[in-house]
Amino acid sequence: MWREIDNKLVREFRFKNFQEAFTFMTRVALIAEKQDHHPTWYNIYNYVRIELSTHDQGDIVTDKDRKLAHAIDAILE
Repeated sequence: MWREIDNKLVREFRFKNFQEAFTFMTRVALIAEKQDHHPTWYNIYNYVRIELSTHDQGDIVTDKDRKLAHAIDAILE
């Protein structure tokens, strides 16, 4: 579930292993590129944390962030 923390949408994911985490990140990267909206993210082995905010709007949460969050959620459905 996405949480709004410090003007960012934040969600953490855990996968079975690094390969699954990296595959997920690759899929997110392709969607982000299509939307021209790129996340801040962190990866350690099977852990991925994604933070979304709109930098050109002053680092706040906008509809662009919500749209990307929804698309990311759809990957896991």
